[in-house]
Amino acid sequence: MKLCCIFWLLYLVSTSLTFTLVYAGNVTYDGRSLIIDGQRKLLISASIHYPRSVPAMWPGLVQTAKEGGVDVIETYVFWNSHELSPGNYYFGGRFDLVQFAKIVQEAGMYLILRIGPFVAAEWNFGGVPVWLHYIPSTVFRTYNQPFMYHMEKFTTYIVNLMKQEKLFASQGGPIILSQIENEYGNYESHYKKDGKKYALWAAKMAVSQNTSVPWIMCQQWDAPDPVIDTCNSFYCDQFTPTSPNRPKMWTENWSGWSKTFGERDAHRPAEDFAFSVARFFQKGGSVNNYYMYHGGTNFGRTAGGPFITTSYDFDAPIDEYGLPRLPKWGHLKELHKAIKLCEHVLLYGKSADVYTDSSGARAAFIAKVDDKNDKTVEFRNASYHLPAWSVSILLDYNNVVFNTAKVSTQTNKIAMIPEKLQQSDKGQKTFKWDVWKENPGIWGKADFVINGFVDHINTTKDTTDYLWHTTSISVDENEELLKKGSKPVLLIESKGHALHAFVNQKYQGTAYGNGSQSHAAFTFKNPVSLKAGKNEIALLSMTVGLQNAGPFYDFVGAGVTSVQIKGLNNKTIDLSSNAWSYKIGVQGEHLRIYEGDGLNSMNWTSTSKPPKGQTLTWYKAIVDAPPGDEPVGLDMLYMGKGFAWLNVTLVVENLHRNGIMFRNHGSSHLEMFLSSLRIKVVIQQR
Repeated sequence: MKLCCIFWLLYLVSTSLTFTLVYAGNVTYDGRSLIIDGQRKLLISASIHYPRSVPAMWPGLVQTAKEGGVDVIETYVFWNSHELSPGNYYFGGRFDLVQFAKIVQEAGMYLILRIGPFVAAEWNFGGVPVWLHYIPSTVFRTYNQPFMYHMEKFTTYIVNLMKQEKLFASQGGPIILSQIENEYGNYESHYKKDGKKYALWAAKMAVSQNTSVPWIMCQQWDAPDPVIDTCNSFYCDQFTPTSPNRPKMWTENWSGWSKTFGERDAHRPAEDFAFSVARFFQKGGSVNNYYMYHGGTNFGRTAGGPFITTSYDFDAPIDEYGLPRLPKWGHLKELHKAIKLCEHVLLYGKSADVYTDSSGARAAFIAKVDDKNDKTVEFRNASYHLPAWSVSILLDYNNVVFNTAKVSTQTNKIAMIPEKLQQSDKGQKTFKWDVWKENPGIWGKADFVINGFVDHINTTKDTTDYLWHTTSISVDENEELLKKGSKPVLLIESKGHALHAFVNQKYQGTAYGNGSQSHAAFTFKNPVSLKAGKNEIALLSMTVGLQNAGPFYDFVGAGVTSVQIKGLNNKTIDLSSNAWSYKIGVQGEHLRIYEGDGLNSMNWTSTSKPPKGQTLTWYKAIVDAPPGDEPVGLDMLYMGKGFAWLNVTLVVENLHRNGIMFRNHGSSHLEMFLSSLRIKVVIQQR
C-alpha cells in the first residue's frame, strides 16, 4: 500500500481461616472471601478501562467478558480526564463513568472502582492533572497539604457522584469495592516518614467517605484496618494479606504488558495465564482480576510512559478491537467453569490444596511447578499425568475437570484486510490529498525570549507536545570550513523526548530517546550546512507522553539542555547561553487547522502523492467509509511523530522510529464515530 491513510477491515477467522466479620453495608469480608448479601463469593474480575474504548463498544465488551465467565468489571477512574481545571469536571463521551457503571449493572455484574486517584496505568502523568503540579509547594503522593487537599476533593466528588446515582452495593448498585491510591508501597520509602504518614492518611480519608463497601490498597503492606491490602503481579499464589482477617485478593494479574515504541508486542501464553489463576485459587485466593481483560486504545494524548504506544492491547483476552482473543479467552472461560464447579467447597472447605466441605463435597488441585518435565503422580489410588508447569483441578477427587496446560478451545487468526478507500468525489480518478506545510521556526511573535533553556514540560504545561527554540549564529566569510566546503557539527543534548533540527529553514535531522529503557534523554549529533553571515537555528522539541509513575515522577522534566557547534575556527562554540526565542506549539494547532474554518480557509495544495516522510506537513482527505460493520483500523504506514483527526476528533498519536512504522490497527474504531458514509480525515505529519 502506498497511501499513508489506509483503512483496514478486521475479520475474525475463525490457609488457616479466620471468620471475623467486618461489616460495610451489604458487602462484608473475612479471612476467606468477600461476603455479598450474606453469601461467600469467589470472584473472577476483568479490567476494562472506559476511556480506552468508545461508548458504543462498552455493552459488547462487558457482555463478552460475562460470556467468558467473568463476574466483575474493574476500572480505574482517570482524574486528569475528569477534572480539567480546578473544580471544572467533565464526564462526557469516553469519560462517562456513570454510563459505564450502569452498563455493568444492566449486565448483572459487579464493579470494582479503583478511584486512586493516582492510577499509573501507562496513562499520561499517572492520571493526576498537570495543573496540580503548578499549584505552589505541591508534591505528589506524599504528606503534602496541597496534594492531599485536591486528592480528597476529587475522591469525595467521585464517591458522591456514585452515591447520587445509587451505584454502591448498599444502594442496590454494582460497586462492591473501591480502591484508594495505587501500588504506593513500591515507593513509600522514597518519601521517608512523610510516605508512611500519607499512606495512613489516604486510608483513613477513604474510609471516612462512608461508601458502605470495603476499600482496598494494592501493593500496600502497611494498609491499616479495615482497608484490605492486595497483590499485583504475574503470580500471586504466594501472597498473604498482612492481616488474617482479610481475604486474599489479586487486583492485577497481568495478561501481557504495555508496548513502547520500537519494542515487540508482549505475549503471555494462555497456558501460563491459566496456571497462575489456578495456583492462586489453590492457595486460598478469592478474587482474581485480569489486568487487562480488554486493554483498548490510548486515544489522543492520553498515553504516558513516556513512549507508550497508541495501542494498549496488552495481549488481553479481548483484543484492541473488542474481539475475543483465542485461545486465551476460550481457555480462561473453561478454567472459570471448572473453578465455579468447586466454588462452594473452596470457600467453605477447611484444608489447603485438597478441600472438603461439611456436605462432603470435595475438590483438589494437583500442580506440577517444574516448567520442563511432565510427570505422572499418584493421588487417592489413581494415576494422573501432569504436563510441566500445569495445574489439574479435580472434582470429587477423581474427575479431572480442567488442566491449565491442555488447551482445547479454538485458535483464531486476526487478518487485517486492506480496503482501498474511494474519494468521495466520484469523478476523481486518482486519490487526492490536500497539503499545507508549516515554516520551521518561530511563527508570529515569540512567546518569550530568554538567555538559555527552559524545561519543556514546565513551559508547555502539557497543553501541546511542541516547543520551538530559535537562535542565530554569525559565521565569518573567511571561515576555513566554508572555504574547504566542510560542515561543522551541531551537537544537542536533551532530557527528552524527541527533537527536529533546522538550519536556515532546512531540515537537518531528528533524534529521540529510548522508551524501551525508560531513558528519555538523547544526543543529536549531525553535520550541518552553514553560510557566511547570519544563520538561524530552529529546534522543535517534542514530548511523547509524560511520566506516569515512580518516586517524585512529577519533577521529571524534558527538553533541550545544551547546544554546541563544533568545528568553526577549530573550536567548539557553546550556544547554550545565547538569547533563545520560544514559541509554544506549532502554527497548525493554534489555527485549529483540523476543524471548522481551518479545514477550508487555509491555502491547501492538492497532490496525488501520499503522505510520506515530510516534517511540519499537514494532510487532509475526504473519503467514503469502508462497507460492513466490522472494526476498522487506521494504518498510518508512513506517519512520523504526529496526530490524526477523524471527523474533528483526535483519535491517534503516533511516532516513527528507526524507519519502522508502528501500526495502530483498530486504534480509531472508526465504525463507532461514523454518523454517515462520508468521513473527513485530517492527518498531521511532522
